[in-house]
Amino acid sequence: MTWKRRHALRRIFRSSLWPIPLICMAVAPMTARLTLWIDHLTGWTLNISVDAARAVVSTLEGSLLAFIVFIFSFLLVAVQLASAQFSPRVIARMFRDTFTKLALGIFVFDFTYSLMVLSRIEHPVPMLTGLVCGYGTLACLAIFVFLIDRLGKELRPVRILASVAAEGRKVIRTIYPELITASRLPPLVDTATLGMPSRVLVHRGGGGVLLAFDDQGLLKLAEKADCIIELVPQVGDFIATDDPLFRIYGSGQTIDEVVLSESVAIGQERTPEQDPLFAFRIIVDIAAKALSPAINDPTTAVLAIDQLHHLLRQVGSRQLDTGQDRDAAGRLRLIYRTPDWEDFLSLAVTEIRHYGGSSIQVARRLRAMLESLIQSVPQERAVMLRQELSLLHRSAERCFAEPEDRALAAVSDSQGIGGNHANGQVTPSSKEASRR
Repeated sequence: MTWKRRHALRRIFRSSLWPIPLICMAVAPMTARLTLWIDHLTGWTLNISVDAARAVVSTLEGSLLAFIVFIFSFLLVAVQLASAQFSPRVIARMFRDTFTKLALGIFVFDFTYSLMVLSRIEHPVPMLTGLVCGYGTLACLAIFVFLIDRLGKELRPVRILASVAAEGRKVIRTIYPELITASRLPPLVDTATLGMPSRVLVHRGGGGVLLAFDDQGLLKLAEKADCIIELVPQVGDFIATDDPLFRIYGSGQTIDEVVLSESVAIGQERTPEQDPLFAFRIIVDIAAKALSPAINDPTTAVLAIDQLHHLLRQVGSRQLDTGQDRDAAGRLRLIYRTPDWEDFLSLAVTEIRHYGGSSIQVARRLRAMLESLIQSVPQERAVMLRQELSLLHRSAERCFAEPEDRALAAVSDSQGIGGNHANGQVTPSSKEASRR
């Protein structure tokens, strides 16, 4: 099985609701036959009539069906609310929740089991089979109550933002494993010095987004063919038909184009698997929608900045000069693009500063984030932070006509409004605004 097919299967099981319930539906009839066989072998029976047993099982079966229908209805409503209130990019997260998939699987299992038992109950009534049916329904009721409570809490802005940020931190640590204090990586090779590529392979399929690629597989292909492979698009880029996909430098004529195409996964929507910018994109989208005139919720934007603050600190502490893999002998074999510090910072700050320019709360929280990062990241990266801080100050000067409002906006506050004013420290920009 190729890497592309394995990746597709992993995506199906991670992002779809149906695999686990379908497996449970197939297992339930076998379990029903097993319990009936055990009851027949041991002679365990219940002291109730067949009609009463069928009535109880029929009632339990109807309850389980109601659970399943209600959960699917709740999920559809949750998807609509999340899309309208936060961002369409969070819809896929609703279908990746492991507990929801397991709960639905248990409901489907118990419903199918009860259906099989209902059609096979005879006198005397089997004890183990009846107990599994009854207590299984009670377990489903408990899981149902817990699931409703959990789904309601998961729709809160802080939980969605924290979950997206946690995925982002995981991807950042995977894509950029080296800390800035660690030994320096080999210097990057400018592709212009490699000369003209010997082959250029284009994308033959339909348009889509580059989701992930098999870096180890491509590295082995390049080493075997004694060449350098360059993956042209960056993970997260849209690729149209006949767009350049690979460039090969050196003697790479023996590499099969089909094998190369099976080393990349292309889909309709970005995923966080190998895309560290995607978490930033989702959080910024949530903040931008919260700052829209239709919603006007700057506090949610502040919660988003809290998570962006932590993500930027994570990125700022790592070496971002990756994107070139070498073989065991140290020879360059694979080139691919990864986001740099400017990409992360611009995405995290620019749109929020633009849409939240008239919000004192957002301006103060952004200022607190930038000033904190200036103190924690290397000085060469602090240069761009100071530029963003200057842009933020000029935006406040332009958006707030009253000098008192400008003075408030020029103070950093970790809570937006209501914090301790950066531990009582007033920035030089706030002093200048106060004099005006």
